[in-house]
Amino acid sequence: MSTTDDAPAAVAQAAPVADPAPLGLAAFALTTFLLSAVNAGWAKNTSGLDWLGYALAYGGLCQLLAGMWEFKNRNVFGATAFSTYGGFWIGLGLWALLAHAPAGTKDVGWILLAFAIFNTYMMIFATQLNVAVFLVFLTLELTEIFLFIGVLAANANIVKIGGYVGVVTAFVAWYTSAASVINGMKGKQVFPVGSPLFNLGG
Repeated sequence: MSTTDDAPAAVAQAAPVADPAPLGLAAFALTTFLLSAVNAGWAKNTSGLDWLGYALAYGGLCQLLAGMWEFKNRNVFGATAFSTYGGFWIGLGLWALLAHAPAGTKDVGWILLAFAIFNTYMMIFATQLNVAVFLVFLTLELTEIFLFIGVLAANANIVKIGGYVGVVTAFVAWYTSAASVINGMKGKQVFPVGSPLFNLGG
């Protein structure tokens, strides 16, 4: 079959990629919950390292993959957020495995301070998405602030508060993940996520 100038040539289009955000949020939520339970002092009958494998495999690798798929979807916010926090969990897991740091070290405090800086502008930009995503970043911001202050000040009570807020962060992320799953399945808003808070470009 030949084509003419009047007959448009067929254009191959890539198959659409499923929304990776629910996976990224779920991976973030579970790992955050496990570590926050330790920080809150709830995991008294555990090794305290129950989060470590999941930091590498789920919160780390799966979240990093979600970030890569967000690049495919041309979602710069999701790609940046999921890739960065996937890297965070992998990095924290490797630090726990390799650093052999003595008790009282401030390493994690400085790591959390650096990620709180990153999270600050992501939290501001999340206002352009919806309330649920903004609340994930807001609660995470508070978690990181309490934890880095607590670690750098060697104050166990502040770290414990950071653990409590981290548990809240995990549940907010789980809700946002669940809403993304069912809303995507139904093609309409079943679980509310809210509207953008305001328009930075307006």
